[in-house]
Amino acid sequence: MHRNDATKQFHSGDDRIAELIDHSPAVDLPTPDTDVPMVSRSVRLPLDTYERVRAAADARGIGVTTLMRQWIEAGLADLDDSATVSLADVRRALASLAHPTAA
Repeated sequence: MHRNDATKQFHSGDDRIAELIDHSPAVDLPTPDTDVPMVSRSVRLPLDTYERVRAAADARGIGVTTLMRQWIEAGLADLDDSATVSLADVRRALASLAHPTAA
């Protein structure tokens, strides 16, 4: 059945659309890559902000959504004083203490 025909049947209240769905072949869905249930949300960002996030994700070799999730989790951890600090940030902080710049 063509999509337009199915849409017309649905809007007309025709019960045959339910039969069509019932007799459709089963679809193999992809296996989730995590045991943790995830929620998808849309976030509107200015283009320049998105480009900066994408560049930061590329530099880390991870996806944009993975980096955003890490930043959100770090921000939430900071709210309840259970913040985690990346090893790279610790190394930079220690390096700056070992080699202070003139003020």
